[in-house]
Amino acid sequence: MAEALEIREIQGVCASPGVAVGIVHLAVEAAADALPPGDSPAADREKLRQAVAAAIAELKALVGRSDEESAGILDFQIEMLLDPVLVEMAEERILAGDGAALGWVAALDHYIAGIEEAPDEQLRARAADVVDIRNRVLGALTGRAPEDFAPGSVFVGKDLQPSLFLAHDWTAGGGIVLFDGSAASHVAMLARSRSVPMIVATGRFEIADGARLLVDANEGRVVIAPEDARIREAKSRMAEAGPAAPPRADGTIETADGVAIRLSAIVNDPLELESIDPSLFAGIGLMRTEFLMTSPADAFNEERHYEIYRQALRWAGDAPVIVRMLDLGGDKTLPGLGARKSESFMGLRGIRLLLARPELARLQARALLRATVHGKLGVLLPMVTVPDELDAMRTIFEEELAALVRRGAQTRMPEIGMMVEVPAAALMLDRFSRSAFFSFGTNDLAQYLAAAARDDRSVAELYDAAAPAVCRLIAEGVALADAMKRPVGICGEMASEPRHIPALLAAGLRHFSVAPNRLADIRSAIGGLCSDGLAAAEKS
Repeated sequence: MAEALEIREIQGVCASPGVAVGIVHLAVEAAADALPPGDSPAADREKLRQAVAAAIAELKALVGRSDEESAGILDFQIEMLLDPVLVEMAEERILAGDGAALGWVAALDHYIAGIEEAPDEQLRARAADVVDIRNRVLGALTGRAPEDFAPGSVFVGKDLQPSLFLAHDWTAGGGIVLFDGSAASHVAMLARSRSVPMIVATGRFEIADGARLLVDANEGRVVIAPEDARIREAKSRMAEAGPAAPPRADGTIETADGVAIRLSAIVNDPLELESIDPSLFAGIGLMRTEFLMTSPADAFNEERHYEIYRQALRWAGDAPVIVRMLDLGGDKTLPGLGARKSESFMGLRGIRLLLARPELARLQARALLRATVHGKLGVLLPMVTVPDELDAMRTIFEEELAALVRRGAQTRMPEIGMMVEVPAAALMLDRFSRSAFFSFGTNDLAQYLAAAARDDRSVAELYDAAAPAVCRLIAEGVALADAMKRPVGICGEMASEPRHIPALLAAGLRHFSVAPNRLADIRSAIGGLCSDGLAAAEKS
């Protein structure tokens, strides 16, 4: 019985703040050996195609009765199902002897495993969407309906699919605890927009179905069989927590000694914008376009690019939107684009790949140029190492601008800046005088400085230890940028970590692009510091 359980606490990561108490619903994954056998390959291929069509029809029906944010997530899943690659992978399994259901699950599980192994959290976060469409098509093949759980309970499992979240009644309360999961996932976005407490990345732990659970998402803590006093403490702490210092009308916040700091948003998915208040930010400081593309077909779809940029500019209003061109390679790959994963951190990635595939660079440049009429658009170039790369990309933009003008299109040249993530560029920033602005990408800068791959857990301590060297290099770069009168900011993970804010302020940074779910923490950290990074209390 739940009363006999030992009180235990498990630490995870807050994906949606709040406090919830409820009875555990422990999700059980279906066993692959329970799937029905196949018929003939031809019959199974037809069954699969019909099931995919049925799944698409179901999703389209859900879109029609969903809010804009939910509809966008469902549209994302429809696009994935319309991509023939997934069906072709399953058909290969069917031709090898698997039935329709087993072939589909085996192919999708292989695809999901590849996503889950990606070092980049944004890519791993999309695994739940693929699981969702896998299960929806499987349901159409087997006739099994997805299982809901009791209102007011706490969902505990490996991950939670967006469609299960949308089908559940959250009005009675409840929460979510995921062994894996990500704060960047679509489910996390939905949880934040509906104020459902959610904790991810707890790792697997033993818990009985029906046990009582406290989800203290504000602290990223799960408590099994909590005492009433512990529950009251968590709820009281949430009620007493005051709001962070309010931003000014232009989305900036002041340090304790009155220096204005710009806080811009990092956007990995346009759907995030539905749940973010634009008045809290000084625009978008980094829009990562590689995460908007699920296939090479997406990457080469100019209208898709243009529409995403237009939506972001409409959201930002008069504030600037900085769009980073496709940063493929490294831990962000698409089939047929970029180097092999084993060599791509040091190989063909970022601007190197764009210049090697000029048709891709020109397509994205056209979409960006067309979008400039909708707001203050800036373009950020990834992985720039030498000035010639910057000049070559500017030439592409100038040529595409001239072609659009000849066709009578309304457009203008955007400001073009560069990521500072290669040490060779950071040390010689004064050579990049044609860059309109600079943005330090500390994720790559740290791994190159430490010679420690950020996706290799065996050297994680070395990667983390690079922070002081990164800050010293940033300080030198800020001085060079200031001498050229060029704006400079930071958009790496360090900018979203309160523990790094003192050193980054001391380095001279005054513009931070941060993850939206870390905004309150960063505002609170900055409000208690002076512009030199020292705590205000130390100076009083």
